[in-house]
Amino acid sequence: MSVDFAIVGAGPAGMAAATLAAELGLDTLLLDEQGGPGGQIYRAIDRTHAEASNPSPLGADYLAGRSLVADFRASGANYRPATTVWHVDPDGALSVVSDGVSETITARRVLLATGAIERPLPLPGWTLPGVMTVGAAQILLKTADIVPDGRTVLAGQGPLLYLAAMQLARAGAPPAALLETTPHENYHAAARRLGSAWAGRRALAKGLGWQLALRRAGIPVRHDVRGLRALGRDRVERVVWDGGEIAVDYLLLHEGVIPNTQISLALQLTHDWDTAQLCWRPVVDEWGRTSLPNIAIAGDGAGIAGADAAILSGRMAALGAAAALGRIGEADRDRRARPIRAALALEQGFRPFLDSLYRPAPSVLAPPEDDTIVCRCEEVTAGQIRRGVRLGAPGPNQLKAFTRCGMGPCQGRVCGPIVSAVIAEARGIPIADVGTYRPRAPYKPVTVGALAGLGAAK
Repeated sequence: MSVDFAIVGAGPAGMAAATLAAELGLDTLLLDEQGGPGGQIYRAIDRTHAEASNPSPLGADYLAGRSLVADFRASGANYRPATTVWHVDPDGALSVVSDGVSETITARRVLLATGAIERPLPLPGWTLPGVMTVGAAQILLKTADIVPDGRTVLAGQGPLLYLAAMQLARAGAPPAALLETTPHENYHAAARRLGSAWAGRRALAKGLGWQLALRRAGIPVRHDVRGLRALGRDRVERVVWDGGEIAVDYLLLHEGVIPNTQISLALQLTHDWDTAQLCWRPVVDEWGRTSLPNIAIAGDGAGIAGADAAILSGRMAALGAAAALGRIGEADRDRRARPIRAALALEQGFRPFLDSLYRPAPSVLAPPEDDTIVCRCEEVTAGQIRRGVRLGAPGPNQLKAFTRCGMGPCQGRVCGPIVSAVIAEARGIPIADVGTYRPRAPYKPVTVGALAGLGAAK
């Protein structure tokens, strides 16, 4: 199968790009792992049937995704849900698997719109049953209307932490407490960015509204929480921090999100260390173009900016692809891009304030306790990583000679940021000088049967 434009990921950026690209006459194919469009933020939006008299506990912002999905479905773009992309060649060939059958798709232009992943929060006890990320809890709520059935505590920081607390409360499962780990000094740093906060005054007012609603609901919020630990025998039973503790049945963790760079790193695209967001991000221009001319990236996969900015960057990427493939001229591209570019600049103007306010503490990036598990797949601890550094491992990839860290099914997708931070701390150098894992195909586990089918097809 050959197409003009292949897009990986059906979140806000991917849907917006597919919609506009199809309208501009490109033979467009959207590939996505999920069973329906929406990405994480609008996950399972097709199955939500909330009316004004019985609103969804997920809120109006979630329901706003309906119009984006409707526009995409009406665009004429081809759509392949429940499809995993497990390899992308620099020349635009994509290896995918669906229903246990693998095939190769070729595209003249490829757009990676794989969004963000939650920043891992390694702490003592984070592998206990009953401890999960806020994003995982949201998936259960959005896809199956499942909420925790016991005392639930949310811990971490960022807008999603408060949003999830509100959603659980509306769904009839109010959290027992919210433990915010934002360092007190971050508020002083954010105060110096108040000028950028004006650009996001609506989002800021929304966040303040969530905090006020939690207070009215009687949900206690603890600030500047440090030394967080999850304790229990067979599952989490207590959450302890410096100066306090609480009995729990579930602990939901969240420390913000970072770009999902698994495919872009595997392609060896140029990446920079983002000193504001403390993560690796691919280098792209305003059209999403990367260091490989036929590969572009849009949305949070190119840097965290939120759903609205992702939609706009997806449209910019579609315009760039259409111009590169000769469907529109550069003058037409630039004319169409002008209002999108202005709106995108406004959306991104709020980020300096948020990045300063929710900057993770050093203990979040690199757990100080040696016995804390870092690599969940292979059960490698922070202490074992530090020992590998003492034995001569200068970076994550070389560490594999001393431990199996990053060699499990996720290939370091979860532990990679922590591993780089622990190595940097142990060596006394910046994380940017340490580097990160280079993932290899297959990006996700693929059965031998699927691979055999690919060979038979060839």
